[in-house]
Amino acid sequence: MYWRRWFVALKVLLLFFIFILVTAPEWPAFQDENHRLDSLIGLRQFDFLRWGVQALATKVEAEAGGGHHYLEAQTRRDTVLSYLEWVGQVQTMQGEINVVYADALIVDPDFSSRDLQEQLKVARVEMERLQPLAEAVIQEQVAAVLAEEGFGLANAVLPPIAMHMTPLPQVLIVSPRGEIRQIYNVPLSPGVTVPEQELLEEQIYEELDRSALVAPIGGLGFYPAMIIETSNVNFLADTVAHEWAHHWLTFYPLGIRYFASPELRTINETVASIVGREVGARVIERFYPEFVPPPAPSTSAVAAASTPIDEPPEPDEGTPVAFDFRAEMAATRVEVDRLLAAGQVAEAEAYMEERRQMFVANGYPIRKLNQAYFAFYGAYADTPGASGDDPVGPAVLALREQSSSLVDFMRTVGRVSSFEELQQLVGG
Repeated sequence: MYWRRWFVALKVLLLFFIFILVTAPEWPAFQDENHRLDSLIGLRQFDFLRWGVQALATKVEAEAGGGHHYLEAQTRRDTVLSYLEWVGQVQTMQGEINVVYADALIVDPDFSSRDLQEQLKVARVEMERLQPLAEAVIQEQVAAVLAEEGFGLANAVLPPIAMHMTPLPQVLIVSPRGEIRQIYNVPLSPGVTVPEQELLEEQIYEELDRSALVAPIGGLGFYPAMIIETSNVNFLADTVAHEWAHHWLTFYPLGIRYFASPELRTINETVASIVGREVGARVIERFYPEFVPPPAPSTSAVAAASTPIDEPPEPDEGTPVAFDFRAEMAATRVEVDRLLAAGQVAEAEAYMEERRQMFVANGYPIRKLNQAYFAFYGAYADTPGASGDDPVGPAVLALREQSSSLVDFMRTVGRVSSFEELQQLVGG
Protein backbone atom coordinates (compact mmCIF):
# COMPACT_ATOMS: atom_id res chain seq x y z
CA MET A 1 0.00 0.00 0.00
CA TYR A 2 1.60 3.20 -1.23
CA TRP A 3 -0.04 5.39 1.42
CA ARG A 4 1.56 3.24 4.10
CA ARG A 5 5.05 3.69 2.59
CA TRP A 6 4.55 7.44 2.28
CA PHE A 7 3.39 7.61 5.90
CA VAL A 8 6.44 5.69 7.15
CA ALA A 9 8.79 7.84 5.07
CA LEU A 10 7.17 11.02 6.41
CA LYS A 11 7.43 9.78 9.99
CA VAL A 12 11.11 8.87 9.53
CA LEU A 13 11.83 12.38 8.21
CA LEU A 14 9.92 13.88 11.13
CA LEU A 15 11.91 11.78 13.61
CA PHE A 16 15.16 13.01 12.08
CA PHE A 17 14.01 16.64 12.15
CA ILE A 18 12.99 16.43 15.81
CA PHE A 19 16.26 14.63 16.61
CA ILE A 20 18.16 17.67 15.32
CA LEU A 21 15.86 20.22 16.97
CA VAL A 22 15.35 18.60 20.36
CA THR A 23 18.95 17.61 21.03
CA ALA A 24 20.24 21.19 20.84
CA PRO A 25 19.07 22.26 24.32
CA GLU A 26 20.35 18.99 25.81
CA TRP A 27 24.02 19.76 25.23
CA PRO A 28 25.82 20.92 28.35
CA ALA A 29 26.10 24.65 28.89
CA PHE A 30 29.72 25.61 28.29
CA GLN A 31 31.36 28.60 29.93
CA ASP A 32 34.85 30.13 30.19
CA GLU A 33 36.24 27.34 32.35
CA ASN A 34 35.13 24.68 29.91
CA HIS A 35 38.55 24.05 28.34
CA ARG A 36 40.03 23.44 31.81
CA LEU A 37 37.16 21.15 32.69
CA ASP A 38 37.58 19.30 29.40
CA SER A 39 41.21 18.61 30.21
CA LEU A 40 40.19 17.04 33.53
CA ILE A 41 37.39 14.97 32.00
CA GLY A 42 39.53 13.72 29.12
CA LEU A 43 38.06 10.82 27.16
CA ARG A 44 35.33 10.18 29.73
CA GLN A 45 32.86 12.53 27.99
CA PHE A 46 29.88 10.81 26.37
CA ASP A 47 29.69 10.72 22.55
CA PHE A 48 26.15 11.91 21.88
CA LEU A 49 26.45 12.01 18.10
CA ARG A 50 27.50 8.39 17.78
CA TRP A 51 24.84 7.17 20.22
CA GLY A 52 22.14 9.30 18.59
CA VAL A 53 22.81 8.02 15.08
CA GLN A 54 22.76 4.40 16.25
CA ALA A 55 19.59 4.84 18.33
CA LEU A 56 17.82 6.73 15.56
CA ALA A 57 18.69 3.96 13.10
CA THR A 58 17.13 1.44 15.51
CA LYS A 59 13.95 3.53 15.76
CA VAL A 60 13.70 3.92 11.99
CA GLU A 61 14.16 0.18 11.49
CA ALA A 62 11.45 -0.63 14.04
CA GLU A 63 9.04 1.91 12.52
CA ALA A 64 9.68 0.68 8.98
CA GLY A 65 9.03 -2.92 10.07
CA GLY A 66 5.86 -1.91 11.88
CA GLY A 67 5.29 -5.38 13.34
CA HIS A 68 3.87 -3.97 16.56
CA HIS A 69 0.88 -2.53 14.70
CA TYR A 70 -0.49 -6.02 13.99
CA LEU A 71 -0.13 -7.57 17.46
CA GLU A 72 -3.10 -8.24 19.71
CA ALA A 73 -3.29 -6.19 22.91
CA GLN A 74 -2.41 -9.17 25.12
CA THR A 75 0.59 -10.07 22.96
CA ARG A 76 1.80 -6.47 23.04
CA ARG A 77 1.80 -6.24 26.84
CA ASP A 78 3.29 -9.75 27.14
CA THR A 79 6.13 -8.68 24.83
CA VAL A 80 6.95 -5.70 27.06
CA LEU A 81 6.82 -7.78 30.26
CA SER A 82 8.92 -10.55 28.70
CA TYR A 83 11.52 -8.02 27.61
CA LEU A 84 11.64 -6.47 31.09
CA GLU A 85 12.03 -9.92 32.62
CA TRP A 86 15.07 -10.55 30.42
CA VAL A 87 16.47 -7.16 31.44
CA GLY A 88 16.10 -8.21 35.08
CA GLN A 89 17.87 -11.51 34.44
CA VAL A 90 20.73 -9.76 32.65
CA GLN A 91 21.14 -7.30 35.53
CA THR A 92 21.06 -10.10 38.12
CA MET A 93 23.68 -12.17 36.30
CA GLN A 94 25.88 -9.12 35.73
CA GLY A 95 25.69 -8.37 39.44
CA GLU A 96 26.66 -11.95 40.31
CA ILE A 97 29.65 -11.73 37.95
CA ASN A 98 30.73 -8.45 39.56
CA VAL A 99 30.63 -10.11 42.98
CA VAL A 100 32.92 -12.88 41.72
CA TYR A 101 35.45 -10.37 40.41
CA ALA A 102 35.28 -8.33 43.63
CA ASP A 103 36.03 -11.37 45.82
CA ALA A 104 39.73 -11.28 46.69
CA LEU A 105 39.61 -14.96 47.70
CA ILE A 106 38.77 -16.08 44.15
CA VAL A 107 42.08 -16.66 42.35
CA ASP A 108 40.68 -16.98 38.81
CA PRO A 109 37.44 -14.97 38.57
CA ASP A 110 37.26 -15.49 34.80
CA PHE A 111 37.14 -19.28 35.22
CA SER A 112 34.83 -19.09 38.24
CA SER A 113 32.30 -16.94 36.37
CA ARG A 114 32.55 -18.72 33.02
CA ASP A 115 29.15 -20.41 33.26
CA LEU A 116 27.52 -17.17 34.34
CA GLN A 117 29.14 -15.31 31.46
CA GLU A 118 27.80 -17.84 28.96
CA GLN A 119 24.31 -17.55 30.46
CA LEU A 120 24.65 -13.77 30.29
CA LYS A 121 25.45 -13.89 26.56
CA VAL A 122 22.34 -15.98 25.88
CA ALA A 123 20.16 -13.67 27.98
CA ARG A 124 21.49 -10.57 26.24
CA VAL A 125 20.73 -12.03 22.80
CA GLU A 126 17.12 -12.67 23.82
CA MET A 127 16.82 -9.27 25.48
CA GLU A 128 18.15 -7.45 22.41
CA ARG A 129 15.86 -9.48 20.13
CA LEU A 130 12.77 -8.28 21.99
CA GLN A 131 13.97 -4.71 22.63
CA PRO A 132 12.88 -2.91 19.41
CA LEU A 133 9.38 -4.41 19.54
CA ALA A 134 8.96 -3.81 23.29
CA GLU A 135 10.09 -0.20 22.95
CA ALA A 136 7.67 0.39 20.08
CA VAL A 137 4.81 -0.99 22.17
CA ILE A 138 5.55 1.07 25.29
CA GLN A 139 5.90 4.17 23.11
CA GLU A 140 2.44 3.62 21.65
CA GLN A 141 0.93 2.90 25.08
CA VAL A 142 2.27 6.16 26.52
CA ALA A 143 1.16 7.99 23.36
CA ALA A 144 -2.36 6.59 23.72
CA VAL A 145 -2.67 8.01 27.24
CA LEU A 146 -1.20 11.35 26.16
CA ALA A 147 -3.70 11.54 23.30
CA GLU A 148 -6.54 10.95 25.77
CA GLU A 149 -5.13 13.78 27.89
CA GLY A 150 -5.49 16.14 24.92
CA PHE A 151 -1.99 16.10 23.46
CA GLY A 152 -3.07 14.28 20.29
CA LEU A 153 -3.26 15.85 16.85
CA ALA A 154 -4.97 13.89 14.05
CA ASN A 155 -4.59 10.61 15.99
CA ALA A 156 -0.90 11.27 16.65
CA VAL A 157 1.14 12.75 19.47
CA LEU A 158 3.60 15.49 18.57
CA PRO A 159 6.46 15.25 18.93
CA PRO A 160 6.34 11.48 18.36
CA ILE A 161 7.46 9.47 21.36
CA ALA A 162 10.88 7.97 20.72
CA MET A 163 12.94 6.25 23.42
CA HIS A 164 15.74 3.73 23.62
CA MET A 165 16.72 1.74 26.70
CA THR A 166 20.47 1.78 27.10
CA PRO A 167 23.30 1.93 29.64
CA LEU A 168 23.08 5.61 30.53
CA PRO A 169 25.84 8.14 30.88
CA GLN A 170 26.48 9.50 34.34
CA VAL A 171 26.43 13.26 34.70
CA LEU A 172 29.13 15.46 36.13
CA ILE A 173 27.49 18.31 38.05
CA VAL A 174 29.60 21.34 38.97
CA SER A 175 28.47 24.10 41.36
CA PRO A 176 30.20 27.10 42.92
CA ARG A 177 31.29 26.42 46.48
CA GLY A 178 29.74 29.64 47.78
CA GLU A 179 26.22 28.95 46.51
CA ILE A 180 24.07 26.10 45.23
CA ARG A 181 23.84 26.61 41.49
CA GLN A 182 24.46 24.26 38.60
CA ILE A 183 27.01 25.78 36.23
CA TYR A 184 28.09 22.63 34.35
CA ASN A 185 26.19 19.46 33.51
CA VAL A 186 28.46 17.16 31.52
CA PRO A 187 27.37 13.62 30.55
CA LEU A 188 30.12 11.04 31.02
CA SER A 189 30.48 7.65 29.39
CA PRO A 190 28.88 4.71 31.23
CA GLY A 191 31.22 2.68 33.39
CA VAL A 192 33.23 5.46 35.07
CA THR A 193 34.34 3.70 38.25
CA VAL A 194 33.86 5.07 41.76
CA PRO A 195 37.62 5.72 42.21
CA GLU A 196 37.60 7.64 38.91
CA GLN A 197 34.56 9.63 40.06
CA GLU A 198 36.25 10.52 43.34
CA LEU A 199 39.46 11.56 41.56
CA LEU A 200 37.62 13.77 39.06
CA GLU A 201 35.55 15.45 41.79
CA GLU A 202 38.68 16.09 43.88
CA GLN A 203 40.57 17.53 40.89
CA ILE A 204 37.73 19.94 40.13
CA TYR A 205 37.65 20.97 43.80
CA GLU A 206 41.40 21.53 43.95
CA GLU A 207 42.05 23.04 40.52
CA LEU A 208 38.81 24.95 39.80
CA ASP A 209 37.69 25.64 43.38
CA ARG A 210 34.29 24.18 42.51
CA SER A 211 32.02 21.60 44.10
CA ALA A 212 31.53 18.54 41.88
CA LEU A 213 29.50 15.34 41.86
CA VAL A 214 29.25 12.46 39.41
CA ALA A 215 25.64 11.26 39.65
CA PRO A 216 23.55 8.53 38.00
CA ILE A 217 20.44 9.41 36.00
CA GLY A 218 17.32 7.45 35.04
CA GLY A 219 16.74 9.10 31.68
CA LEU A 220 17.90 11.90 29.43
CA GLY A 221 15.78 14.07 27.16
CA PHE A 222 17.94 13.47 24.11
CA TYR A 223 16.04 12.36 21.00
CA PRO A 224 15.35 9.47 21.04
CA ALA A 225 15.11 9.71 24.83
CA MET A 226 17.77 7.74 26.67
CA ILE A 227 16.13 5.47 29.26
CA ILE A 228 18.09 3.41 31.75
CA GLU A 229 17.76 -0.36 31.39
CA THR A 230 15.17 -1.36 33.97
CA SER A 231 12.96 -4.34 34.75
CA ASN A 232 10.39 -2.11 36.52
CA VAL A 233 7.41 -1.32 34.25
CA ASN A 234 6.17 1.45 36.59
CA PHE A 235 9.52 3.24 36.44
CA LEU A 236 9.68 2.74 32.68
CA ALA A 237 6.24 4.25 31.98
CA ASP A 238 6.97 7.20 34.29
CA THR A 239 10.38 7.89 32.74
CA VAL A 240 9.20 7.65 29.13
CA ALA A 241 6.47 10.21 29.84
CA HIS A 242 8.92 12.39 31.81
CA GLU A 243 11.39 12.57 28.92
CA TRP A 244 8.61 13.15 26.37
CA ALA A 245 7.53 16.17 28.44
CA HIS A 246 11.03 17.61 27.90
CA HIS A 247 10.66 17.01 24.15
CA TRP A 248 7.27 18.74 24.14
CA LEU A 249 8.60 21.73 26.08
CA THR A 250 11.44 22.17 23.57
CA PHE A 251 8.94 23.95 21.31
CA TYR A 252 7.89 26.39 24.06
CA PRO A 253 9.71 29.25 25.84
CA LEU A 254 10.12 27.21 29.05
CA GLY A 255 11.99 24.42 27.29
CA ILE A 256 13.99 26.74 25.05
CA ARG A 257 15.23 28.61 28.15
CA TYR A 258 16.07 25.44 30.11
CA PHE A 259 19.62 26.61 30.85
CA ALA A 260 18.78 30.31 31.28
CA SER A 261 18.59 30.12 35.09
CA PRO A 262 18.52 27.58 37.93
CA GLU A 263 14.87 28.46 38.56
CA LEU A 264 13.87 27.67 34.97
CA ARG A 265 15.72 24.36 35.08
CA THR A 266 13.87 23.48 38.28
CA ILE A 267 10.55 24.43 36.69
CA ASN A 268 11.34 22.26 33.66
CA GLU A 269 12.30 19.23 35.72
CA THR A 270 9.38 19.59 38.13
CA VAL A 271 6.91 19.87 35.24
CA ALA A 272 8.39 16.77 33.59
CA SER A 273 8.21 14.89 36.91
CA ILE A 274 4.53 15.77 37.25
CA VAL A 275 3.79 14.57 33.71
CA GLY A 276 5.79 11.40 34.26
CA ARG A 277 4.00 10.58 37.49
CA GLU A 278 0.47 11.26 36.18
CA VAL A 279 0.80 9.75 32.71
CA GLY A 280 2.91 6.82 33.94
CA ALA A 281 0.26 5.93 36.52
CA ARG A 282 -2.46 5.95 33.85
CA VAL A 283 -0.40 3.74 31.55
CA ILE A 284 -0.04 1.17 34.33
CA GLU A 285 -3.74 1.35 35.23
CA ARG A 286 -4.80 0.81 31.62
CA PHE A 287 -2.26 -1.68 30.28
CA TYR A 288 -0.64 -3.32 33.33
CA PRO A 289 -3.26 -3.18 36.11
CA GLU A 290 -1.62 -5.95 38.13
CA PHE A 291 1.33 -3.60 38.70
CA VAL A 292 -0.71 -0.73 40.15
CA PRO A 293 0.94 0.08 43.52
CA PRO A 294 -1.18 -0.41 46.63
CA PRO A 295 -2.84 2.81 47.80
CA ALA A 296 -1.08 4.79 50.53
CA PRO A 297 -2.92 5.03 53.87
CA SER A 298 -5.42 7.90 53.75
CA THR A 299 -5.01 10.91 56.00
CA SER A 300 -8.22 10.02 57.83
CA ALA A 301 -7.03 6.46 58.44
CA VAL A 302 -3.74 7.71 59.86
CA ALA A 303 -5.57 10.23 62.04
CA ALA A 304 -7.99 7.59 63.32
CA ALA A 305 -5.10 5.41 64.39
CA SER A 306 -3.33 8.28 66.16
CA THR A 307 -3.67 9.36 69.78
CA PRO A 308 -5.82 12.57 69.87
CA ILE A 309 -3.61 14.65 72.15
CA ASP A 310 -1.86 17.96 71.67
CA GLU A 311 1.67 16.61 72.12
CA PRO A 312 3.00 13.51 70.32
CA PRO A 313 3.65 10.60 72.69
CA GLU A 314 7.25 9.93 73.67
CA PRO A 315 8.60 6.67 72.19
CA ASP A 316 9.21 3.83 74.62
CA GLU A 317 12.79 3.52 75.76
CA GLY A 318 14.72 1.44 73.27
CA THR A 319 12.10 1.81 70.55
CA PRO A 320 13.71 3.06 67.31
CA VAL A 321 12.15 6.19 65.81
CA ALA A 322 11.44 5.97 62.08
CA PHE A 323 13.98 7.97 60.07
CA ASP A 324 12.34 10.50 57.73
CA PHE A 325 14.81 10.90 54.88
CA ARG A 326 12.98 13.72 53.09
CA ALA A 327 12.45 15.75 56.23
CA GLU A 328 16.08 15.36 57.29
CA MET A 329 17.35 16.20 53.80
CA ALA A 330 15.11 19.27 53.64
CA ALA A 331 16.42 20.42 57.03
CA THR A 332 19.97 19.87 55.80
CA ARG A 333 19.37 21.98 52.70
CA VAL A 334 17.87 24.83 54.72
CA GLU A 335 20.87 24.93 57.06
CA VAL A 336 23.35 24.74 54.19
CA ASP A 337 21.61 27.65 52.46
CA ARG A 338 21.86 29.66 55.68
CA LEU A 339 25.56 28.96 56.14
CA LEU A 340 26.43 29.75 52.52
CA ALA A 341 24.42 32.98 52.61
CA ALA A 342 26.51 33.99 55.63
CA GLY A 343 29.72 33.26 53.71
CA GLN A 344 30.58 30.26 55.92
CA VAL A 345 31.60 27.92 53.10
CA ALA A 346 33.98 25.71 55.08
CA GLU A 347 31.43 25.36 57.88
CA ALA A 348 28.73 24.41 55.36
CA GLU A 349 30.95 21.74 53.80
CA ALA A 350 31.85 20.31 57.21
CA TYR A 351 28.17 20.27 58.14
CA MET A 352 27.22 18.44 54.92
CA GLU A 353 29.85 15.77 55.58
CA GLU A 354 28.55 15.34 59.12
CA ARG A 355 25.00 14.98 57.80
CA ARG A 356 26.13 12.57 55.07
CA GLN A 357 27.54 10.26 57.71
CA MET A 358 24.23 10.47 59.57
CA PHE A 359 22.34 9.47 56.41
CA VAL A 360 24.70 6.55 55.82
CA ALA A 361 24.24 5.39 59.43
CA ASN A 362 20.48 5.34 58.80
CA GLY A 363 20.71 3.19 55.69
CA TYR A 364 21.08 5.81 52.93
CA PRO A 365 24.50 5.24 51.31
CA ILE A 366 25.09 8.74 49.94
CA ARG A 367 28.62 8.80 48.55
CA LYS A 368 29.01 12.56 48.57
CA LEU A 369 26.83 15.37 49.93
CA ASN A 370 27.91 18.79 48.74
CA GLN A 371 26.76 21.90 46.87
CA ALA A 372 26.70 20.00 43.56
CA TYR A 373 24.47 17.32 45.11
CA PHE A 374 21.85 19.90 46.00
CA ALA A 375 22.27 21.72 42.67
CA PHE A 376 21.36 18.48 40.89
CA TYR A 377 18.77 16.77 43.08
CA GLY A 378 17.18 20.02 44.24
CA ALA A 379 15.96 20.70 40.69
CA TYR A 380 13.43 17.85 40.92
CA ALA A 381 11.12 19.75 43.24
CA ASP A 382 7.78 17.96 42.82
CA THR A 383 8.40 16.35 46.22
CA PRO A 384 10.15 17.81 49.28
CA GLY A 385 13.73 16.97 50.19
CA ALA A 386 16.85 18.24 48.46
CA SER A 387 15.07 21.43 47.36
CA GLY A 388 14.70 22.56 50.99
CA ASP A 389 12.47 25.64 51.21
CA ASP A 390 13.02 26.61 47.55
CA PRO A 391 9.70 28.24 46.43
CA VAL A 392 9.95 27.08 42.80
CA GLY A 393 8.61 23.55 43.26
CA PRO A 394 5.57 24.58 45.33
CA ALA A 395 4.70 27.22 42.73
CA VAL A 396 4.71 24.61 39.95
CA LEU A 397 2.57 22.27 42.05
CA ALA A 398 0.16 25.13 42.79
CA LEU A 399 -0.21 25.85 39.07
CA ARG A 400 -0.96 22.17 38.41
CA GLU A 401 -3.62 22.16 41.12
CA GLN A 402 -5.39 25.18 39.67
CA SER A 403 -5.27 23.83 36.09
CA SER A 404 -8.34 22.04 34.76
CA SER A 405 -6.32 19.33 33.00
CA LEU A 406 -2.78 18.18 32.35
CA VAL A 407 -2.74 19.63 28.84
CA ASP A 408 -4.05 22.96 30.16
CA PHE A 409 -1.27 22.95 32.76
CA MET A 410 1.39 22.19 30.14
CA ARG A 411 0.20 24.85 27.72
CA THR A 412 0.15 27.43 30.50
CA VAL A 413 3.51 26.58 32.04
CA GLY A 414 5.11 26.13 28.61
CA ARG A 415 4.74 29.88 27.98
CA VAL A 416 6.63 30.75 31.17
CA SER A 417 10.04 32.29 30.58
CA SER A 418 10.93 33.34 34.15
CA PHE A 419 10.14 32.42 37.73
CA GLU A 420 8.45 35.80 38.17
CA GLU A 421 5.96 34.90 35.42
CA LEU A 422 5.17 31.64 37.21
CA GLN A 423 4.58 33.50 40.48
CA GLN A 424 2.18 35.85 38.73
CA LEU A 425 0.25 32.87 37.33
CA VAL A 426 -0.26 31.36 40.78
CA GLY A 427 -0.85 34.72 42.46
CA GLY A 428 2.38 34.54 44.45
